[in-house]
Amino acid sequence: MRTLHTRVLACFALALTLPALAKVPKEQADRLLEGGDLTPMGAEKAGTKDGAIPAWAGGWTQAPPGWKGTGTKAVDPFPQDKPRFTITAPNLGQYKNNLSPGQLALFARYPNTYKMNVYQTRRTAGAPKFIYEATYQNALNAELGSNGEAVVNGITGIPFPIAQNGQEAMWNHKLRYRGQGGRRINVQAAVTESGSFNESRLREDFRLAYSAKGIKPEDLNNVSIYFLQVVTDPPRLAGTITLVHETMDQVKEPRRAWQYNPGQRRLRRAPNVGYDNPGTASDGLRTNDQFDGFNGAMDRYTWKLVGKKEIYIPYNDYRLGSEKVKYRDILKQQHINKDLVRYELHRVWVVDSQLKSGTSHIYKRRTFYVDEDSWQIAVVDCYDKRNQLWRVQESHSLAVYDPGQVTKEASGAIGPVMEVVHDLNSRRYLAMAMANEEPAGYEHLWPSSYFDPANVSKLVTK
Repeated sequence: MRTLHTRVLACFALALTLPALAKVPKEQADRLLEGGDLTPMGAEKAGTKDGAIPAWAGGWTQAPPGWKGTGTKAVDPFPQDKPRFTITAPNLGQYKNNLSPGQLALFARYPNTYKMNVYQTRRTAGAPKFIYEATYQNALNAELGSNGEAVVNGITGIPFPIAQNGQEAMWNHKLRYRGQGGRRINVQAAVTESGSFNESRLREDFRLAYSAKGIKPEDLNNVSIYFLQVVTDPPRLAGTITLVHETMDQVKEPRRAWQYNPGQRRLRRAPNVGYDNPGTASDGLRTNDQFDGFNGAMDRYTWKLVGKKEIYIPYNDYRLGSEKVKYRDILKQQHINKDLVRYELHRVWVVDSQLKSGTSHIYKRRTFYVDEDSWQIAVVDCYDKRNQLWRVQESHSLAVYDPGQVTKEASGAIGPVMEVVHDLNSRRYLAMAMANEEPAGYEHLWPSSYFDPANVSKLVTK
């Protein structure tokens, strides 16, 4: 009996280290091809029977009138669109089935001012052809490894376009196509209950190594994303640097992170850059792993793919990201200016995560609502240790039609123009990823050597 028990334990331990089967048969993968029922990235091609969600027609890749060219701010392709209706606290009952619990909680918290202007649904998400081709190959070959903490045999495209579990869906978000690298200015503001705020500016350079055209898994050196963040304002934080190498297999090697403090003039390894440690310049309103909806290791939670749901999410928010709009026009008491926000009805994957026994995180549970067309997390409901709703996060996004400097292809890739984290208890909120009053971000393929820790001291003066 002891020998049998030992063998069972050994087999169980071995099973935890083997890749979970994720690749699909060819007849399933062929659904992603032209003539199939799925888009090249795994969404349902067809619209809804009532026409509220249209069929996907390839995404938005054409430049609208008035756009000044590569390196300039986006222009709204749909300036003629008007709200079809507005959801408010008095009429909330008509629409509650198409809202998340967190969204409903915001109406309850701010019944006199919170609203959603709902527009025509436009399925603008797309990607270059090489992403579609790589996604098809990933459907045939990619697997989860290291108990879900690694992607094996996947590269460039969506790793699991026909997702079979919650971890696959979250990997799709983390490795979704957003170009291959670039620079942006990220303006953040923690807004108090009275409506006052101070701005922080962060310069962020990134290389999305996983998404590179023609790259092979073995070329990554276990790094999917290189990320460098430099605080330029306010003065008390200026010069603070965070450097991250996001690993593909986080069991084999956890995230590599370093921080530079101007006062100490020393670059140090920073194992606290992750999980529920407070995010840079966030005034304690978000955790490190809330950046971009979710990032980093998933090992502290269990993940369940609940299914699909039709909900109203921020989408095609060109007006909110316009250079004609100032931060003071956006940042209002209690919540951002809802007259500037565009909501649309979209199908989302619902992924529910529960904190594992024996691990720690300030959020006991998080429910993610992931856009089926782009794999961008659109809404997150965050629960405290009492299992009560605590924070609600929304990503306001738009489709990028700029062909860029690297691929020269207009993609329709979905990217955020603002992320907002609402704290229901303190009645404060954090706005981040704003760039209305900043120079336009741009695509650039930084060499991996640019993100070498030895290079950080040279960047302090730039």
